Amino acid sequence: MIDSSAGTDDAEVAIAAVRAGADVVRSMYGGRLGRIDKGAGDFATTADVEAERAVLDVLRAARPDDAVLGEESGRQGLAGAARQWLVDPLCGTLNYAAGGMLVAVNVALRDGAAAVADPFTGEVFCTDGTRAWLRAGGTDVPLTPTSATRLVDVNLDPPFPGAPAFRAVDLLAHPGFVERFRPRVLSTSLALVWVAAGRRAAYVTDGDDTLSGSVHFAAGIALCRAAGCVVTGLDGTPLEEGGRGLVAAADTRTHETLLSLIAALRSGLPQVS
Repeated sequence: MIDSSAGTDDAEVAIAAVRAGADVVRSMYGGRLGRIDKGAGDFATTADVEAERAVLDVLRAARPDDAVLGEESGRQGLAGAARQWLVDPLCGTLNYAAGGMLVAVNVALRDGAAAVADPFTGEVFCTDGTRAWLRAGGTDVPLTPTSATRLVDVNLDPPFPGAPAFRAVDLLAHPGFVERFRPRVLSTSLALVWVAAGRRAAYVTDGDDTLSGSVHFAAGIALCRAAGCVVTGLDGTPLEEGGRGLVAAADTRTHETLLSLIAALRSGLPQVS
C-alpha cells in the first residue's frame, strides 16, 4: 500500500513500488536462494520473483487500470491499456546471488515517472518526467550530473550484438579512453543513475534493441534525461529513432568524446589517442 502522506502522483507511486521491492531484496540478502534458469547463463532467484510481486502489489493498488511489463512475470493488465509500467525487480542478480550489494530495483512508467532504489543504502533516485532528484533520509536533493570523476561504467555482460565491429570491452583498451577516463564495471543499471547523480561521467552498453523500452534501462534513462544528461545510441542516434546500445554522459563534451572513440573502434581505425 502507498503511504497516504506520500501523495498519489506517478512519481510517488514509482517510489513506493521500488521501496517495496527493495525491502524484499534487502530482507532476503544472504539467505538461501532458489534459482530459475533462463538459459544462456542467465537466471533469476526467488528474491527476483518475490521483489517483483511486492512491486506489482503497489502498482495494482495504486494504478489498477495500467498495464505492467515485469521482467519475471511478463505482460499483465488490459491489452489496450493507455499506460504501461516497466519493472526490473532486481537488476544485478548475479552480483546479488554472489553476495554482492551493488544492485537496483527499477520501475518506470513509459514516457513518464520513474524510480530506482538502492536496497542497501536506502537511496531512491526519482523523476516525475521533468525533474530528477535523490530521496534519502527524508530529504529530496536535485540530481546534478558532472563528469568531474572521469569514471565511466561499461557494461561487459554478453551478448555482444555489435561484435566484431564493436564490443564494449574494446573501449577499455583504447588509448584515447585510457587518456581521458577511468573504467568501472558495475554490472547493474545502478551505474546509469549514478551518471545523473554526478558519481559517474558516463555509462556505455551495447544492445540490439531500443533500450528506452527495456525493463532494465527505462528508469535509468528517464532519470538521466530529466537530470540533463546526454543520452543516445552508440552512433549518436536518438533511442526512439532506432539508436542501438546506449551512451549516457554527464555533458556534451564527454558524450562526443565517447562517440568518437566508439566510431573509431567500429571503423577499425588505428587506436591513437
